[in-house]
Amino acid sequence: MIRRILVSMAFAIVLLATDALAHHNMTALFDFNDRVTLKGTLTTVDWRNPHTYLTIEAKGDAGGIESWQAEGPSPTWFRIRDVGKADFEASVGKVLTVEVSRARDKSRTGLIRTLTLPTGRVVSACPQNC
Repeated sequence: MIRRILVSMAFAIVLLATDALAHHNMTALFDFNDRVTLKGTLTTVDWRNPHTYLTIEAKGDAGGIESWQAEGPSPTWFRIRDVGKADFEASVGKVLTVEVSRARDKSRTGLIRTLTLPTGRVVSACPQNC
């Protein structure tokens, strides 16, 4: 019985360690000093763990439409703040505003800092994401 408990504990430790190693360091991927504010149409929502992803079509500096991907906290993080999948799904096709910390590689990807839904509700992802 003791052997079975020890094996189970060892297995749990390995699983937790693997999870910790798989998660990336946000400061390695995103420049918290390079902030971009996007006002555009939400086109897709990827609502799954460990992070949510929003695709936004926004007007670029040259005047053309650019597609941006904004990475946010987990669905659970949003649900704790009383923002659910239905809030995002209802926002698809509508204009919202997102402030992101831009990716260090200067791609059109960013980590969500603040999000203003079409209803006017503001959700701050700081300090977790900032």
